Amino acid sequence: MTPLLDLLLRVVHRAGALGGPADRERGDVPGWVLVTVMTAGLVTALWLVADEQLTSIFTSALDGVRGP
Repeated sequence: MTPLLDLLLRVVHRAGALGGPADRERGDVPGWVLVTVMTAGLVTALWLVADEQLTSIFTSALDGVRGP
């Protein structure tokens, strides 16, 4: 093995060792993005279907707090 290749392999090995196990356990980012997008879609769909009912529930709740 040439000295330059040996040096390059050592640098790459050390760079990988610096990360440690915490970097390998970062989580499933695409999965969380998918869950977030799907939740936003469900909230939007519910809002489109039940807009009038939700508005009336909110209005009656505010009227109940204010008093008769």
